[in-house]
Amino acid sequence: MDDGILSLVREERRKALSTREWQFRLRGYGYAIRDEDGAQILTRLPRGEALGVLPAELT
Repeated sequence: MDDGILSLVREERRKALSTREWQFRLRGYGYAIRDEDGAQILTRLPRGEALGVLPAELT
């Protein structure tokens, strides 16, 4: 996963008051989070192309 994208995800998580708000904010940038086998995968909308696994600190 690109460092710029991961930085954006971290910054938006810091700003959000809840997980739901964080996911909503990411959708505004064209990203979504998908749960797979206990891991959270960052995807690009609208196709759901996987970009990488999110670090455990963000879950």
